[in-house]
Amino acid sequence: MALLLFLSLDRAQSGALCNAIAEGKSVACALLLALGRAFTQQWLEMGDSDLKRTYLVVVDDSAESRVALRFAARRAAKTDGRIEVLGIVEPQDFVQFGGVQAAIEEEQRLRIEGVVSSAIGEILDESGIDAQIIIRQGEAVRTVREFIGEREEVCALVLGAAPSGSPGVLVADFTGADAGQLPCPVMIIPGSLSDERLENLS
Repeated sequence: MALLLFLSLDRAQSGALCNAIAEGKSVACALLLALGRAFTQQWLEMGDSDLKRTYLVVVDDSAESRVALRFAARRAAKTDGRIEVLGIVEPQDFVQFGGVQAAIEEEQRLRIEGVVSSAIGEILDESGIDAQIIIRQGEAVRTVREFIGEREEVCALVLGAAPSGSPGVLVADFTGADAGQLPCPVMIIPGSLSDERLENLS
């Protein structure tokens, strides 16, 4: 039985076994220790990958959302994180057939892919960070709240604020009366920031 277990060990487990035997443990005890140590290390490595800090950016056609996207990408690159880009399809005034609704969502996805490529394509290429595009249908504020409520890995919601006039519906809502009840911090990125300033601040 011990021989079969030994033959089934991978390189990391074999190394752990040799170390355990060198420490004076019996073969049976060493096998258990080797498996336990190797599995623990594999679990920790998987956990690090699965729980990468995620910066969620809500992107539309506005210039300030592109600024927020560039900030989030730089921040993720510097903190070994990743970004998720959320695009929202607002509810229509009339009932859509399934095929029509799917076409609208696909159009929104293609539009956001274009925004991501033009705004942060070079950052993604240089840093190798992940950028996942997600399309949701619904009213903007409610959709974002539901999304961050179900994603524990989201470490920050990154929003762009218009450089003049109203800062935007999402910024106004997520900095309002119940901002203290959100499940993650909110980063408000001024739409007037230059690329040089973004680099320094991120």
